[in-house]
Amino acid sequence: MSLSTRESTSELEKVVPAQAAPVMPPPPPQASVSLPDKPVVTIEPRASWLALNLRELWAHRELLYFLTWRDVKVRYKQAVFGAAWAILQPLFLMVIFTLFYGRLAAIDTGAVPYPLFALAGLVLWTFFSTAVTGSGNSVVNNAHLITKVYFPRMLVPAAAIGACAVDFLLGFLLLVGMAVYYGVPPTPRLLMLPPLFLMTTLFAFGTGMWLSALNVKYRDVRFVLSFAIQLWLFVSSVVVPSSVVPEKWRWLLLFNPMSGYVEGFRAALFGQPFDWQALAAAAAITLSVLIYSAFEFRRMEKSFADVI
Repeated sequence: MSLSTRESTSELEKVVPAQAAPVMPPPPPQASVSLPDKPVVTIEPRASWLALNLRELWAHRELLYFLTWRDVKVRYKQAVFGAAWAILQPLFLMVIFTLFYGRLAAIDTGAVPYPLFALAGLVLWTFFSTAVTGSGNSVVNNAHLITKVYFPRMLVPAAAIGACAVDFLLGFLLLVGMAVYYGVPPTPRLLMLPPLFLMTTLFAFGTGMWLSALNVKYRDVRFVLSFAIQLWLFVSSVVVPSSVVPEKWRWLLLFNPMSGYVEGFRAALFGQPFDWQALAAAAAITLSVLIYSAFEFRRMEKSFADVI
């Protein structure tokens, strides 16, 4: 650059001074926030009488359907006979009990043939035993769901009960066919079948739900359960009627709801009189077990993810 150019540039800088950097205005002072005297939201444990959140269960009703349908598909996956096992199981047991109790022991079942007598009890009992066993092991078998996502845990044993209800419907079709074969006429007492099945379902749900919670902490429950179910069969008026029990000991059957439900199920099918005392005792025990199991399950489910 020449000397004359440098002098002209310096003269220009004197005439036009450099622009100063823009100055940002200071931020406005923040307004002070006044806190409320009382907290807006209070997080506290749920009261014991509100432990059973029916609104939450209803909101997840679609999940119950999908869990039930999943259990139905898994039950018979890669099985040659598929859902036919729901019919074959009570059918085979009926044949065995007919040979031993109907022919060899000659158990008196009145006007009802022993094969039909035994099948009527086995259809309901098979549903109950399978439902209690499945729901009792349901929480442990679904550990991958319990530890990853939140949903009402009570839906897990309920789904196991729903899957067994599908088997009951198939077994009931076999029972209807047997009743037609033996010429059993329909009576108005058949209207008692839905309430009896509902009460049996509630009793299975209450028992299985309580056992499923215990099974998370005590894994011996699954072994005791399979053994107890086998013994429970012979004290539930399934293979022999309650009339064979001496009358002075018959009152003990009132403490076994399944004995009352099985006898009531047969009475509704064959048009016989109901033992209302046994049914009332069974209903009272069922509701007590259901309420107790629901609150115990909600109390213990807080530690499922840590223990399972």
